Amino acid sequence: ASAPVVDEDGRVLGTITYDDVIYVIDEEAEEDILKLGGVKEDDLYRSILSTATSRTRWLLVNLLTAFLAAYVISFFQVTIEKIVALAVLMPIVAGMGGNAGTQAMTVAVRALATNDLSGANAWRVIGKEAAVGLINGLFFSVLIGVIAGTWFHSTGLGLVIGAAMITNLIVAGFFGSSIPVLLDKIGIDPAVASSVFLTTMTDVIGFFAFLGLATLFLV
Repeated sequence: ASAPVVDEDGRVLGTITYDDVIYVIDEEAEEDILKLGGVKEDDLYRSILSTATSRTRWLLVNLLTAFLAAYVISFFQVTIEKIVALAVLMPIVAGMGGNAGTQAMTVAVRALATNDLSGANAWRVIGKEAAVGLINGLFFSVLIGVIAGTWFHSTGLGLVIGAAMITNLIVAGFFGSSIPVLLDKIGIDPAVASSVFLTTMTDVIGFFAFLGLATLFLV
């Protein structure tokens, strides 16, 4: 089976088989997935030095943004020294935010690639992902709050990490969907660059919310 290929005026230029269409769709999807991971299709067959060099740029950017998150944490050294449990729970805040953001980002990047996401419906999609973050944030704030409060025998700590979780999952949904849109508008491939900036936002805001609330209410 095949389908006609036409120009802007509707004139038939040729035909394309359904197998070819499926092949192209599969290739495009694979390319997007590889870009999200910052790798290339031929990495398996390239030399070690060539592969390492091609990945260095975004790893360097990621290192620089990681220092930004570390800088935020440095403001709360005294708080962490007084409440060691905060250091134990910080990876949970960052990890949940990062994973939630990646889910929203994957949806947005794929929608941009298929032209299902554009300026006309961008805010609706971003709002939806933020709302999803709120709902998941409410659920996981209760779950993690109870676990943390029971683990460290501190109701206050449970409430603090619960509030930080809600904040970070909303942020993750918002930036996970809006960063790809913004990058696409300024001509940067969102499949390549989104994850670096998203990780920065969820880490910085998540740590600031968690440690900031702990400083206000627990110290």
